[in-house]
Amino acid sequence: MSAAARGGRAIVTGADSGIGRATAVALAADGFDVGITWLSDLEGAEATAAEVREHGARAVLAQLDVAEIPACGDAVDGLIEQLGGVDVFVNNAGSGLRTPFVDVELDEWQHVIDVNLTGAFLCLQRAARHMVAAGGGGRLIAVTSVHAHQAMVGSSAYDAAKHGLTGLMKNIALELGAHGISAVSVAPGEIATPMTGHADKDPHGIHRPGIPMGRPGDAREVAALIAFLASPRGAYISGSTVAVDGGMLQMGPQAGAALTSDSWRTL
Repeated sequence: MSAAARGGRAIVTGADSGIGRATAVALAADGFDVGITWLSDLEGAEATAAEVREHGARAVLAQLDVAEIPACGDAVDGLIEQLGGVDVFVNNAGSGLRTPFVDVELDEWQHVIDVNLTGAFLCLQRAARHMVAAGGGGRLIAVTSVHAHQAMVGSSAYDAAKHGLTGLMKNIALELGAHGISAVSVAPGEIATPMTGHADKDPHGIHRPGIPMGRPGDAREVAALIAFLASPRGAYISGSTVAVDGGMLQMGPQAGAALTSDSWRTL
């Protein structure tokens, strides 16, 4: 039985490393053929594709710059055509900016909004149009952030974009539920990935006093959640956000990142 027959067809944006790579591999393990997008790291994308194929699944690649509007939507259409359809779309590509609010330049603000919100809107919309036309339902999953719920100093543009993306996913759940299409946000906390400067490190060996679990997360822990949401077991979850953050939201990302002692754990 082919991978497509077992699982379906999935697209994961920003799948050349980190959460995107782990998600593409997890979906392949569940039988999905996977469309992989990359911005600048073709070698990384090819490594992801090799892991996908190790699971007997098909992998197709496309370069995608989510900030190129509306071309990013055209790239999604092209991947869907290569795959022969789409059943699961994971909007994972994103970028941030660490600059005080009063110092953020307009072009910097616009780039972060374009990547994390406007480009995400276009990519999700293109995938949704194909799902609606096909009539078989589908899953739209957005990787947001704990910053979609609590802000952090220096992240005004990123916080605003992720708040907006979370609101968009709620609206999609309302509008497309009748088509059998669910929309769910996954909100990671600190995950050991290249984006956080912890590539190829075991997060169990990194101490984080400000996170109740005491460590960053592993990209595969986020991917496992996304794979569950993409599976029949997650079919009735829509319009909500699932945090995978080791309890960080109970502390607040600001405290979670800034605390240097475990003294808060005891009275």
